[in-house]
Amino acid sequence: MGSSRAKNPWGVIRIFSKRFYCGFSERIVDVPVDSRIVKTGFDPEIARFNFHLKDLIRANQIAKARQLFDEMPYRNTSSVNMMVSGYVKSRNLFRARELFDSMFSRNEVSWTIMIGGYSQNNQPKEAFNLYTEMCRSGVKPDHITFATLLSGFDDTTTLKEVLQIHSHIIRFGFSANLIVFNSLVDSYCKTCCLDIASQLFGEMPTKDSVSLNVMITGYTKYGFREEALKLFMQMRNMDFQPSGFTFAAMLGMSVGSEDVIFGQQIHGLAIKTSYVWDIFVANALLDFYSKHDYIDLAKNLFDEMPELDGVSYNIIITGYAWNGHYEKSFDLFKRLQGTSFDRKNFPFATMLSVAAIEQNLSVGRQTHAQAVVTTAVSEVQVGNALVDMYAKCEKFEDANRIFANLAYRNSVPWTSIISIYVQKGFHEEALKMFKEMNRENVHGDQATFASTLKASANLASLSLGKQLHSSVIRLGLLSSVFSGSVLVDMYANCGSMKDAIEVFKEMPDRNIVCWNALISAYAQNGDAEATFSSFVDMIESGLYPDSVSFLSVLTACSHRGHVEKALWYFNSMTQVYNLDPRRKHYATMIDVLCRSGRFNEAENLISEMPFEADEVMWSSVLNSCRIHKNQDLAKKAADQLFKMDALRDAAAYVNMSNIYAEAGKWENAAKVKKAMRERGVKKVTAYSWVEIDHRVHVFTANDRTHPQTEQIRRKINSLVELMDKEGYKPDTSCTLQNVDEEMKIESLKYHSERLAIVFALINTPEGSPIIIMKNLRACVDCHAAIKVISKIVGREITVRDSSRFHHFRDGSCSCEDYCYAYSGLYAMFNYVIVLFPGFVVKSEG
Repeated sequence: MGSSRAKNPWGVIRIFSKRFYCGFSERIVDVPVDSRIVKTGFDPEIARFNFHLKDLIRANQIAKARQLFDEMPYRNTSSVNMMVSGYVKSRNLFRARELFDSMFSRNEVSWTIMIGGYSQNNQPKEAFNLYTEMCRSGVKPDHITFATLLSGFDDTTTLKEVLQIHSHIIRFGFSANLIVFNSLVDSYCKTCCLDIASQLFGEMPTKDSVSLNVMITGYTKYGFREEALKLFMQMRNMDFQPSGFTFAAMLGMSVGSEDVIFGQQIHGLAIKTSYVWDIFVANALLDFYSKHDYIDLAKNLFDEMPELDGVSYNIIITGYAWNGHYEKSFDLFKRLQGTSFDRKNFPFATMLSVAAIEQNLSVGRQTHAQAVVTTAVSEVQVGNALVDMYAKCEKFEDANRIFANLAYRNSVPWTSIISIYVQKGFHEEALKMFKEMNRENVHGDQATFASTLKASANLASLSLGKQLHSSVIRLGLLSSVFSGSVLVDMYANCGSMKDAIEVFKEMPDRNIVCWNALISAYAQNGDAEATFSSFVDMIESGLYPDSVSFLSVLTACSHRGHVEKALWYFNSMTQVYNLDPRRKHYATMIDVLCRSGRFNEAENLISEMPFEADEVMWSSVLNSCRIHKNQDLAKKAADQLFKMDALRDAAAYVNMSNIYAEAGKWENAAKVKKAMRERGVKKVTAYSWVEIDHRVHVFTANDRTHPQTEQIRRKINSLVELMDKEGYKPDTSCTLQNVDEEMKIESLKYHSERLAIVFALINTPEGSPIIIMKNLRACVDCHAAIKVISKIVGREITVRDSSRFHHFRDGSCSCEDYCYAYSGLYAMFNYVIVLFPGFVVKSEG
């Protein structure tokens, strides 16, 4: 017996430990102790508990393990290390850290376990801080500590932190350890330091397949395709068998390129080496095919895979969503819910994105509920997707509430909120969010700046637009055609065509989006000839026009009355470029034809359209009929408008009310307004705004709220005297109120655009240009008045109304008065009262 113990000093302990497993309450008896036990400080009682504790943790019975741990009469460092490790494996870092902090004595294993917990749960900062604390406490790290710490580093880790760990690896003598060095090379790759990683890789005395896989992955991640291929061939020549990571990296590189054949070759090699059914490789193949729009091949592979995991489902569901097959995404998501895979890793973010695209609030709320139940709602991507979904479903309260509660807010949720505000027309709110984002030191990306630039363009905030332009340059985003196009659009919408053209000229690469931005800019600013020449220049550069290009040139034709050109462009869409005209193209052509009085052609076009004419089209017809006195078509247009269940705005009602008012039929006009109220239709209040010294000043008609009101009115009165001398005569047909002529003339003086212009004249240097914005179309009298004002003050005055830009200079306008060619635009004739005798009855009914 004694000789037996000498050979195996632990034998007697193992025998006793089997007796102990029968129950916690069994009495512990004395056991003969070997001299080595005494020498090492080994306690057989603690060992018995530790053996059982280890078994419970292996079985993932953490609650029972903690119960046993608490009942242990004595514990050692190994006991606590095991319990901390159990919590880490169950992803309960709070309990793990709580127990770790209570330890009286910690060894390198204790520290490494806790560091590994943070590393495995994507918290590299906390892992690094804990390592720093470990060094300060005097505990020496070992090679496992370094490998564990480095394994958790990601792209949020700084180069400074990696360099610090590198110096410690050399200091503690682990620079020859292959595992540590592989992890170090990987960390340099993750922090975008491929040059250092490549140098270290070249200096490694020995390499294994992991070394090569790390470097190949680094090269593919940052698009160094040639280097990755060279290393892959080197791996083959060195007789290293590629692993699943190798195939995944090479397929990942194929996803980022248009070389489908290369990806299929990798697929073939995976079949040859029997790695094709490795779940990791098979998932990479699914990702490759789905992102190259081969969703059917991806589904075939998915159906043939002998083993599926949650990642497989996530990829195929996302692939269907990526390719617009939303119903199939929903069906597969339902199927996934019937599996036993970890529900926390379900593709909630994808399903929320689909719900956002479809604006399906019901599906979005259901997905949100599941994400809450599975605690996946705490994931960054899911939180971001929730903000986007609620915002796109116009549930701004919910979107803002979730946004406010996000634990980590990067540029993604900020951009979602900002872009949705812009899409819904809440431009001021969008700019406020952007400023708040900057205060939190969150840097925007291309999408953020694109949305914010659109907001500044819609508000005509040229100063903010220029600030954003500077930020785009500083962040290195100017070379992007996307950013360049948005800048062109921003400057054009702020009335600064000079800056828009300059940005376009400086763009190193131009695609169809860039050219469309320039063509649209010219069209909206009324320069028809520049619009047409830019269209030709684009074609000569080798690009084919798309539907957006044609909409811009048709708009230019509409603004300047080029009917024949409009017909030529419209017909060439189908006959030359094989493009189907959309609703907006037809609406613009109807406007062109009706404005020029070619009503028969307009009616033929309406009858030939592949869809019913909408409110925009019939409103355009009605306005032109008022100008050209086309009684029959005017009646038809009015009938069509008032048959519509819901009009998007009050324009049609206002027009009819004005018709009665001009004919002196005030009772009928009142009945129209009553019909508006009963249907819940509200007239949009006209307002104009101007930006002076980085502040936006807003004016409504007859506004007396501005601090400089008295000064503005004195200036207006002085201008009126000078305008009279220039031959200006007020057009009171624009004032449809039941008041005398003198009061009508007085009200015209204080229209919102005139207040804004005079305020700018008072508060800007003489000779400087003025840019005014208006939410509705400027009236005939204001257009005539501003022409005279521009001559008197010797300034260029730009007015952007709801239809286009008007550039006033030396008493003339860039539109050459085409839009106001008929002084009767807001006037109507007595015959219309006869045309619509049943209108009021219909409206009230």
